[in-house]
Amino acid sequence: MKNFFENVFRYPRYLITFALGIFFSVFQWLRPRDRSSAIAMGIFVVSALIFVVLTLRAMLGLAIV
Repeated sequence: MKNFFENVFRYPRYLITFALGIFFSVFQWLRPRDRSSAIAMGIFVVSALIFVVLTLRAMLGLAIV
């Protein structure tokens, strides 16, 4: 039984390592090359975040204050 719990406690560490690896490889691939593409990337990220927030609020029926 001790072996079982040792294996179970390894999974969160594996998940964090896996997620960070994906994040860093995508970040290196999307890293802006110059200032104008960095500004465009920032605008895209902010607009995507706003889109997701507004969509979830509309789907959940939350009032916009």
